[in-house]
Amino acid sequence: MKKKLIKDLSLAENEFLSKLHKIVEETIKEEDLVLNNLLHPAKEQLTSGQQISDKVARFGGSWKFIIFFTILLSLWIIYNVTAINSRAFDPYPFILMNLILSCIAAFQAPIIMMSQNRKEEKDRMRSENDYLINLKAEMGIRSLHQKMDLLLGEQIKKLYDLQAIEIELLNDIKEKHALKSEKS
Repeated sequence: MKKKLIKDLSLAENEFLSKLHKIVEETIKEEDLVLNNLLHPAKEQLTSGQQISDKVARFGGSWKFIIFFTILLSLWIIYNVTAINSRAFDPYPFILMNLILSCIAAFQAPIIMMSQNRKEEKDRMRSENDYLINLKAEMGIRSLHQKMDLLLGEQIKKLYDLQAIEIELLNDIKEKHALKSEKS
């Protein structure tokens, strides 16, 4: 009887360990899928237009551009104000300069908007990566909960089994003590 109980406890322990291994294996498979998506994102293929728009937006939104353009406009104005009338190519109301500035703004604005749209796409991809990281953490927590539930369930079962064995041993001792008491 005792050997059977010990054998049953051993079988239960093996079953418990196999359940625990199964939970760990499932968790590893799920995490591998998420990690694969995080470590190997889709490669971004940029067209030449997208590359140009990024470069124009990077330069057009920099201090280099502001300083260069301020110097260029200042030289333009100074030359056309101080030059003799026959050498001034854009006299005072600076109509040509205004036309050039309008053209630059007309071209620069949509190019910068194209670059911003690409940056929004990158932000969307970053948020998807954040979601995948959060999903991975959630799967880890869920796995821990499953392991804890399994451990607690097995511990309670073991305690009940051990308690049953102890009660049986106590009953055996009680019977032996009763037999000794009757003999004496």
